[in-house]
Amino acid sequence: MSLDERLRRLTDQISTIIVGKRPQIEDSLACLLAGGHLLIEDLPGVGKTTLAHALAVSLGLRFSRVQFTADLMPSDLVGVSVYERGKESFVFHPGPVFAHVLLADEINRAGPKTQSALLEAMEEHQVSVEGETRALPSPFFVIATQNPSDHLGTYPLPESQLDRFLMCITLGYPDRASERALLAGEDRRAAIARLEPVMTTADLLVAQQAVLAVHASNALLDYLQALIAATRNGQWFVEGLSPRAGIAVLRAARAHAMLDRRDYVAPDDIQAILAQTIAHRLVPVAGAGRGRAEQVRALVEAVALP
Repeated sequence: MSLDERLRRLTDQISTIIVGKRPQIEDSLACLLAGGHLLIEDLPGVGKTTLAHALAVSLGLRFSRVQFTADLMPSDLVGVSVYERGKESFVFHPGPVFAHVLLADEINRAGPKTQSALLEAMEEHQVSVEGETRALPSPFFVIATQNPSDHLGTYPLPESQLDRFLMCITLGYPDRASERALLAGEDRRAAIARLEPVMTTADLLVAQQAVLAVHASNALLDYLQALIAATRNGQWFVEGLSPRAGIAVLRAARAHAMLDRRDYVAPDDIQAILAQTIAHRLVPVAGAGRGRAEQVRALVEAVALP
């Protein structure tokens, strides 16, 4: 079976669990294929945790979930060394971060110190514990969920951590037909338990390497730079995109193109993933009258295609 067919089967399988949300599923897969991390911001109960679990099971990846709370400590994530009398030495006990897919559930309910404990893991795929650096499994994919910032008991994520998330998506309420299917169908946990892996870890690593080979023409890069420059001119946002954010957009666009069975990036790929990739990194100018995603879409309409 070809890589394209495996990716299509993967999307189809997850769509049987997360009903009526195929675009969001494809965004999640694009984020994973691009080697990034995913932030899902939405109300409780719309399927954020279910999406993460279905994705991990369908890929045969080791899955770990951490419920972030106000009293969660960094050591609860990365692990701790404990003295064992029988061995007369300290033995490291790895924390839940040592997984292929880490679900950081309701990440903004923990304090800033614990939120920032993920930074090294997300950026370097390693953690430093008691002066020793320990590598994380490969692939390593963080899916963090957060409740809207106006909910009680939430802390805003620092800009440095938001910038480490390649994409930020919302799931939203299901449409009427999808909700009826959820109401009439079996429990989602039971459905996930019956899933079989569609791809292996080796398949996923091959797919991530294939993303890097997707071609981006000079004209396409000109268009991307025009969009980046537009975020910096002060008309749309308080501060513009960093070079790292521009690289993130290109990575996500390459992954989107591969999911669309193409070996080159088109302007449509950039437009399809732009709001999910940059809106969480930007603050609209005062008086914009639009949310972040809406402001990004308005910017896209104002920048000419190549």
